[in-house]
Parts: sequence; C-alpha cells; structure tokens
Amino acid sequence: MAVDKVGRVRLVESVPLLHPEQQTVDEMLTGFRNQQLARNLQVSTIDQRERFVKRFLDYTNEFPWTWTPAQVDEFFGDLRSVNHAKQSSIRGYSQALRQFCSYVSDPDYGWDRVCEQRFGTHPAQVFHRWNTAQHVQDNESDPKKRAFTKLELQEFFDYSDDQVALIAASGRKGYLPAYRDSVMFKLAYSYGLRFNELRHLQTIDFARNPHAKEFGRHGLVHVRYGKAKRGSAPKRRSVLTVFAWTPEIITDWLTHGQPHMDDGIDLFPSERSTLVSESTLLRRFRRYCDVLGFSPGLDLHSLRRSMATHLIEDGWDPLFVQQQMGHEHASTTALYTCVSSDFRTRTLRKALDATVSEALGSDKGEVV
Repeated sequence: MAVDKVGRVRLVESVPLLHPEQQTVDEMLTGFRNQQLARNLQVSTIDQRERFVKRFLDYTNEFPWTWTPAQVDEFFGDLRSVNHAKQSSIRGYSQALRQFCSYVSDPDYGWDRVCEQRFGTHPAQVFHRWNTAQHVQDNESDPKKRAFTKLELQEFFDYSDDQVALIAASGRKGYLPAYRDSVMFKLAYSYGLRFNELRHLQTIDFARNPHAKEFGRHGLVHVRYGKAKRGSAPKRRSVLTVFAWTPEIITDWLTHGQPHMDDGIDLFPSERSTLVSESTLLRRFRRYCDVLGFSPGLDLHSLRRSMATHLIEDGWDPLFVQQQMGHEHASTTALYTCVSSDFRTRTLRKALDATVSEALGSDKGEVV
C-alpha cells in the first residue's frame, strides 16, 4: 500500500504486514498530512493537528475504524472537567479530529476499502455538530483580558527602563536582552503589533512618511508577517508612526543595542542570533507585571489592545485605527478596544452638555 502526495491510498501487492493496525494508522497520518499540505496550510498547523489525532488515539486506545461517538463525548468531557481546557483549545481539537475523520472516511481516498480488506470494517465520521464545540460568535477571548490604562502603561515602560539601567550599572549579564525586550514592548504598543509581526521586523522595514517628515527615517514600518488567512501567505501592511517618541526609541536601539547583539538585519535577535521566542518575552512581561501588582488579565496582546483603545480615546478616526490594526472590518477593531470608564463618562458628559446648550439656545431664540 502507498499514499500519494495528496493523501490518496493505492493498494499494491506485497508481503503480509506484521503489524497491520499500527502500519495502517501511520499511513493514515501520512496521508492526512499530505492532504493538509495540499491545502497550503502552515506546517505548524499541520503538526498541531497531528498531535491532536495522536492524543485521541492514545486516549481511546482504539483505531480510527473502531471509533464511536461515545468515545468522543468521554474525551471532550475529560478535557473540560479534568484538564480544564479552554474553549478555544476544545474547538481546536474538534476541528482537527473532525477533519481527520472526514479524510479517512471519504471514499475518494480509499481507506474504506483498505480497512474492509484488512479488518472487515471501515472508518466513519463520529465528530458531528451535535457532539463537538462550534464557533458561534466573533469574540471568544478570555473576559479577563484587557488593555492597559495609560497610567499602567507608563508605569510598565518606566519599570522596564529602570531594569535595563539597573542591570547595566551592576555589570551583570543580561543588559542587552533586557534592553531589547524593553524596546519590543514599546514598539508592540506604538504600532499595535502581534508578537509574530514584531519578532520578524528587520532594520530595512522602516521608511519615511512624506506626509509626516518630523519622524525622519522612521515614519512608517512595513509589516511583512501579518496574520494570514487560512491557507494563504502572511498578510502585509504598512503601519504609520503616530507617537513622537517612537523614532527616538528605534534610533537608540539601532545605535546602542541591535549592532551589539547581531551583525545581521533582524531588528530583535536573540542571544543565539535567532528570532526571539514568545516564551522568552512573555516571561519578562509577566515578571514585570507581577512586581507592579497588575492583574493577570494583561498579556503581550494587551499592548496591541492598548494602542487601539488609547487612539480611540484620544479622538483618532476609527477608520484610521482600523487600518493601523490591519483589520478588514470595523467590528473586529471594536472587539479590541477597551475604552475606559473615564473616557465614556467624558463623552457622555460632552454630549449631554451639548444637548443642554442647544436647548437653552433654542429657548432664548423663542424669547427674542
């Protein structure tokens, strides 16, 4: 038996298999991987889905041609009650396992004939809409996640700068990584960048904005690794510089930081001359937040939320903020904004005062 590049199975004459069950499962996984590659999905996505299938195989201790809906119910029940998996994680398992079952049960791929010949049965789809998690609303993020207030953000940036100065003054190792991470925090906020967009920045990605010459050589940044749609290449966009302090941060890092860590063009190299991992930056972020006593609802993505929120609070055009974030729809940007109570109170007060002033002006007009 052989599997072609798009996951179809072909029966060939051969000697009897010593372990037909395990070999069939291995070939199913190879075929599923080929099918996913043919769909142009990212290798990391394919690897994760393969891990999900293997975990379900280990949990049931059964082969795909003997799976039942009852095993599906038990598996997801344990994920929720025992492992306390997040909703997004459960939905990820559901999607991966349903797609694998669709693949092995599709007659076009031939696994039904292979299993009938070898085991006297065939695989079937056991992951249905009525026993798997569905994606039914736009925003399913943790309700504890939020943006920084402006005061919290200033405290966070000040503390990160203080740590860089403290390490440098003590003569200990770690000055440059701490400096790098401090700059990464600030640029994640300045441009509203996701972590993957941030880590892939290079020194050549900055350019002048002819309509904002005061920012010099850093009037905008070309983001080349934006969030991709399913099966597509990373989405590119340009993000304009809006804060006067941003070019100074970049210039100082390119002068006193980046050249001393790497002789290449990566803006934020690691100590091993590779790209910075999310876990590395997240550890420092979490440690700073804990010291400052901030709530666990703040994470790296909160810097992106904060940029959108603060621009809206400061009166920037919502369409401009949407384009800066790289969102196709304004409703997506609205999910990111966490407008503060103070801002909403001021907005309400302004509207009420305008209404009262208009009413008083009308009354005076009638008297006259």
